[in-house]
Amino acid sequence: MPIASPPLDLLVFGGGYLGRAAALEAIRRSGRATATSRDPERRRALAADGIIAIDPSDTAALKTALEAATAVLITAAPDAQGCPGLRALGPLAGDAWPDWIGYVSSTSVYGDRAGGWVFEDGPMNAANLEGARRVRAERDWLDGAQGMGLTVQIFRLPGFYGPGRSVVERLKEGTAKLVRKPGQVFNRIHVDDIVSGLFASMAQPRPGAAYNLTDDEPSPADVVMEWAADRMGLPRPPEVDWTDDSVSEAMRRFYLDSKRVSNALAKAELGWRPAYPSWREGLATLMDAPPPLRLVS
Repeated sequence: MPIASPPLDLLVFGGGYLGRAAALEAIRRSGRATATSRDPERRRALAADGIIAIDPSDTAALKTALEAATAVLITAAPDAQGCPGLRALGPLAGDAWPDWIGYVSSTSVYGDRAGGWVFEDGPMNAANLEGARRVRAERDWLDGAQGMGLTVQIFRLPGFYGPGRSVVERLKEGTAKLVRKPGQVFNRIHVDDIVSGLFASMAQPRPGAAYNLTDDEPSPADVVMEWAADRMGLPRPPEVDWTDDSVSEAMRRFYLDSKRVSNALAKAELGWRPAYPSWREGLATLMDAPPPLRLVS
């Protein structure tokens, strides 16, 4: 009989939206999860979900978590000095690195392709500061892995959405905008599909691999917004140009690049398939989800 693999012990450096989702999946699979956050309120929220929450500046707790981990996921965004996860974990690791290390990057590393397709082995021509920092962080992780024999995998993500983080909430709240930029197109991905891709990689790691985890249907943002508003029976939001001052800087970054991102490699190597192959399925699920229960005092 095959020997059962031990339960996963996942350390997530960066317990934000995606990090929390990955940690919860580890727990759902009868494993254990630790996540970092500098925010005491977020740590309390993570702990309430059954996730061990630690401050990344607590080096003793971080070292203990790293030594126990069978997988490490880095979701924290890079800063001007590089990847904060690598800076924090590198001096603590010694020989304690686990058999799987995943670094979450961004499709912004590819830059603008004027609507053309991009693949993992294509050139990285980041056109903004965020993308350039991602390129550097990827290189730092891969260079370190090569020198130490680590199994680092890179996951390049487009904009992602899920419960509490989508056009559905913005339409309900009346804060959505119908942003126009003719010819612009990009991919998206549901948070559940990111998590399933990460765990597919944990089951068959390939050192040095980079995977695009995206949906199957790159589309213009205004098409998505119009469809969502119509399906929800709500008025279409006010139309604005992407350069309008009312468009946030974070949102505007999505409009700097136009490209179609291929997910064929992740499908071929990992056997991964997005449960929500397009934004239609993903958003429809969010629209049709029952409202959260409210406790009556």
